[in-house]
Amino acid sequence: MWEFPRTRYADCNGSEASEETEIAVNIGGVKHILYGDVLNRYPETRLAELVNRATHSTQEDLCALCDDYDDLKREFYFDRDPEAFKCILELYYYGEIHIKQGICPMRFIREMDYWGINAKYLDECCISSLNEVQTELAEIAEKVKTILDDLEEDATVTRGQRCQAFLWKLMEKPESSLAARVIAVVSFAFILLSSVVMCVGTIPELQVEDTQGNLVEHPTLESIETACIIWFTVEYILRFLSSSNQLRFVFSFMNIVDFLAIMPFYVVLILTHLGTAIMELANVQQAVQALRIMRIARIFKLARHSAGLQTLTFALKSSLKELGLLLMYMSVGIFLFSALGYTLEQSHPETMFTSIPQSFCKQRVLETAAKHEIELMALRAKEEAQECPEAGRTASAGSSSVWDSAAVSASQSDTYIPLLGDPANVSKGQPAHKCKNN
Repeated sequence: MWEFPRTRYADCNGSEASEETEIAVNIGGVKHILYGDVLNRYPETRLAELVNRATHSTQEDLCALCDDYDDLKREFYFDRDPEAFKCILELYYYGEIHIKQGICPMRFIREMDYWGINAKYLDECCISSLNEVQTELAEIAEKVKTILDDLEEDATVTRGQRCQAFLWKLMEKPESSLAARVIAVVSFAFILLSSVVMCVGTIPELQVEDTQGNLVEHPTLESIETACIIWFTVEYILRFLSSSNQLRFVFSFMNIVDFLAIMPFYVVLILTHLGTAIMELANVQQAVQALRIMRIARIFKLARHSAGLQTLTFALKSSLKELGLLLMYMSVGIFLFSALGYTLEQSHPETMFTSIPQSFCKQRVLETAAKHEIELMALRAKEEAQECPEAGRTASAGSSSVWDSAAVSASQSDTYIPLLGDPANVSKGQPAHKCKNN
């Protein structure tokens, strides 16, 4: 049996004295003197258990709680990180722990496990960074497991499972073989081709008229579109069949994008051939146009073949809270200034701020309309001057005055430029001199 050193203390009045157990610990070469009353604030930890065994445990029992013990110095040695231990001590004095910059979060968690400290004592700011690291490590572990599974061959695997694994590598792992790399390149080419066809098909000069006189896509472009959809469909079905967890496959984000890229084609095909018997022709055409817009989802298929786009997607997913906060600030600013603009301008007889929703970002529209009005007024003045040669000087002076007055009116916030479609307003910018037909 042996005992720790004890320090005798007296209170501020000197009327009563007490003894307190103290221990000396050496953490990676850094010595600390710790006191029993501080460590016993958290009795479930390793240090509290060490100080509480001082009077009724043998040296062997105490050495089981540390890496080594110096009997001469009465000092316990721990082969642990001294910087991490400084953070551990914060729990006993402040009731919470912060992970200092430069310390690996996962390594710090192992330090907390060694000292018998629960992760609930971590501060919220450190918990968020820890969760991010744990997510990244989980993804890395999953990829490592996948690679190891590819290298190992299990004798109990059936022939069907081997075919499924081969098909999965063929469709999901371009680096696994030359055939898989070729399929990935072909899929990438089909995505680009379908996107180009979708854009080119909207050019009026390349469209043709159907039997009812409506402009539709060129038959050649439709054939290319059909070939691309067939490839996307076969690719989706093969990837679905090769998936080990088909339910998770269906609800995966990228697989939802793939489904949305091919679904409109078949719905349009059904509406075109069978929809006219159920719905009116106009409704069918509107539904077809709405579904064709959904074809833009196929551009997101490029993320499957681009590590940069995948990184961008992960960054956006990790920053959803910050992006939502930014959009909220923008919405508050738009609403605030729109309400102010409507309140200040609603009493004007020619105001365009007739309601708060019409005040959202309306200033740019007003500036564009003002520029067009100035150009129209100058053009009319020039035409009047050309039609009346004898009144050229008057027209020239009128044109100059029009530019000046228009510039002044555009710079004033409480003056409104007349609309282009109002002949009465346009006539206000015409020169005073009129031509007379003899």
